[in-house]
Amino acid sequence: METKAAVTGAAGTTAAAATTAGLSATGSQARGLRPGAAAPGEHRPRRLTLTVACFGTLLVLTNYCAPMSTLSDTAADLHSSVSGQTWMLSSVMLGIAALLLTTGGLGDAHGQRRAFLAGSAVLAVSTAAGAMATGTGMFVAARIVQGMGSAAILTGSLGIIGHNFPAGPQRTRATGLWGAMVGGGITLGPSLSAALAMAVDWRFGYWVFAAGAVVLTVAVRTCLDESRGNRPERTDWTGAVLFGGAVTALLAALIEGRSGWGRPQVLVLFAVAAVVALAFVVVELRTSAPMLDLRLFLSPGFNAATLGSLFTGLSVLGVLSYLPTVMEKSMGMAALPAGAMLGVWSGTSFVVSLLARRIGDRVQGWHRLVIGMALSIVGDVAVLGIAPDAHWARFLPGLAVSGVGSGLLNAALARMAVESVPVHQAGMGAGANNTARYVGAAIGVALTVVASTSVGSSGDPAVDAGAGMDRALLLSAGLSALGGLAIAATRLWSAREERTRASAH
Repeated sequence: METKAAVTGAAGTTAAAATTAGLSATGSQARGLRPGAAAPGEHRPRRLTLTVACFGTLLVLTNYCAPMSTLSDTAADLHSSVSGQTWMLSSVMLGIAALLLTTGGLGDAHGQRRAFLAGSAVLAVSTAAGAMATGTGMFVAARIVQGMGSAAILTGSLGIIGHNFPAGPQRTRATGLWGAMVGGGITLGPSLSAALAMAVDWRFGYWVFAAGAVVLTVAVRTCLDESRGNRPERTDWTGAVLFGGAVTALLAALIEGRSGWGRPQVLVLFAVAAVVALAFVVVELRTSAPMLDLRLFLSPGFNAATLGSLFTGLSVLGVLSYLPTVMEKSMGMAALPAGAMLGVWSGTSFVVSLLARRIGDRVQGWHRLVIGMALSIVGDVAVLGIAPDAHWARFLPGLAVSGVGSGLLNAALARMAVESVPVHQAGMGAGANNTARYVGAAIGVALTVVASTSVGSSGDPAVDAGAGMDRALLLSAGLSALGGLAIAATRLWSAREERTRASAH
């Protein structure tokens, strides 16, 4: 298996927003709520609402990262081929990416709490099914469904936060804490799964996560009030099917392409993804209630948040998720210590996301994104030099710097995504932002594997693994630089629009 941690991208930022004008008005209609929906904070304590939302995000990311440290045991037990192991790692990403926009729209139309509740129940059942899997196909199918449930939890949880916390310091703190759960889940998932597997077996971890999903389902049912956007009830199922088909074809092409990008089946999958994606755009432009309102891309803030999520997946998540595998191959580290090295990055990200809430409005979101990308570049360069004779402590500073950058990105993206869409499109913005992260992560993982395995053979697999990782790290640094430039361009676009509006008045 070429990659053992290929699918450990962060859940990424989602959007659940309310405009300043809407939040300052009175009444549920002014807030973008349907008649009969509870106004933000009207019934339940906001702290309880935030706790449940954050627990859902933490559970999703913990479960998402579970295979990192247990893949070898799982594959041996299920007699999985190399291709099967790749699907075992990538399947949950497929479910999440394909359903994020759909669950966001359903949350807007039918209620964020209802979407959150459905996602929690689906996650509980499908995680238990994964624990009982008797073959690779059953496990992969269960992980895809886990991704679908996770998509509903991610969009519903931040959608509820957006409705319950008004713009300003309260929302900044709430979204910062929610974003910190991303790093917390990535830190906890591999280590907890490895510990539970050592105590019993790899299945035990999934039983524990299934139990956590049951607890979450009860908490959502009993502790949250409903909130929804003022969105037509009709769901854009045509758009949902087309988008899910395009993402499925793209991810399948990326997974299968690792065995040869020029193979006919891979080229056909890429072509199908392009054609179906084009059909999706046409449908969304023509329907009266689109799953994704393409006019959102006219907003510089929305574009900055979307580009930030995309390049975080492309440049940060791909290379760092592959790092434990290379440390095992090149440095001879065991699975648990190698996973703990990744925890240095994700743990630092968790702490920085929490602390970033205290910055408030003193540093704009655009600036935080660019700084985060810059720190990712520094971290990549500092991790160069993995080799059989390298000591693990040498790479801790670089991983910590990358963690600081990721923490700034997570916190800033959560807030920018929240503030870049109107309240009635909260779930739509949530889905778009998370989808960009997961699609970016899928492409980033594929690029990392290609870059790290395309160096010349020295006859020593350990040396080749380290040299390949150096190449992948340089590619990641270049993508981070490109992402920073793209985000800076959206800031210039926004500044020009502001000057235009000022001159008009």
